[in-house]
Amino acid sequence: MDGNHLGEFLRARRAALRPEDVGMASYGARRVAGLRREEVAVLAGVNADYYTRLEQGRERNPSAQVLDALSRALRLDTDARAHLYRLAGTAPGDRLSAHVPDRVSPALRQLMDGYPNTPAYVMNRTLDILAANALADALYAPFEPADNLARMTFLDPAGRSFYTDWDRAAQSVVANLRQAAGFDPDDPRLAGLVRTLTDQSANFARLWNAHTVRGKTQDAKHFLHPDVGPLTLTYQAFDVRDTPGQQLVIYHAEPGSASARALDLLGSIHATRRQDEPRPHR
Repeated sequence: MDGNHLGEFLRARRAALRPEDVGMASYGARRVAGLRREEVAVLAGVNADYYTRLEQGRERNPSAQVLDALSRALRLDTDARAHLYRLAGTAPGDRLSAHVPDRVSPALRQLMDGYPNTPAYVMNRTLDILAANALADALYAPFEPADNLARMTFLDPAGRSFYTDWDRAAQSVVANLRQAAGFDPDDPRLAGLVRTLTDQSANFARLWNAHTVRGKTQDAKHFLHPDVGPLTLTYQAFDVRDTPGQQLVIYHAEPGSASARALDLLGSIHATRRQDEPRPHR
C-alpha cells in the first residue's frame, strides 16, 4: 500500500477525541486538538513508541488484537472499525474485490425498470451512478449531468437547493467516500475524484480531512425538486451479489403521503417530456 493511509486515519480520529470524551483528566497545555499519542497508547494498552510508529507509517502490520484495542480506545463505530481493518490489510477478501466493474448486468437493469413508481439506481463505491430507472432520472434531472453523487453535491449549483439539509448530505457523501478508500486507497478513480473535489470545494476538503467513515444508512432523505416541491424519501441499499462493490439503491415514499403524490406527479411530468422530445431521424 502506497502512502500512510493507516497513520492518517489514526491521527484524524485521535484529534477528534478530547480527554473528557474517554474519561481521562486533561493536563498541561495542548498544542493541538484531541488526545495525545501517549494517551491513546494508554487507553489501548500498547507501547507508546509502538503506537507512534503506527501513526508515522514505520509499523504497518498491527495484529487483530492491537486493532481491536485501538478501535475501543478511539471509540470507533462498526463502519470505522471495519475501515481500520481494511487500511491495515487484515480484512479478509476485501482486497480481492477492491476493483469494482462499471458494467451493470442486463438482468439488474430489467429489475430496476420493474419499479416504475419508485426511483432506483446502481452506484459503485466512488458514488458513480452506473444505471438508473426512469423515475431516478426524473428525480436527479436538476443535475447536469447526474453522474456522481459527490460531484453533484459539492460542485453542481443545483446541489445546495436540491438537498434540503445540505450539510447532512455533504457529511454523508464524504463519509461514504472515506469508506471506499478503505477498500482501495490508491484507486485512480477515487484519487482523481478526491483531488477535483478538494481543489474546487473547501467544504469537501474540510470534511475529507476529518476521516469520518460511514456506510449507507436508512435515514430519510429530504429533497426539494424544482418540478414537484419537497420530497421525503426513505431508501434501502442492497449489495449486488455478483458484482461486489456495486449497490442497488431504491427510494420509497410513505404510501398516501404528499411525497408519494409528488413522486407520481414527477413520473408523469418526466414521461410527458420524453414523449415531447424530438425523435432522431432513422
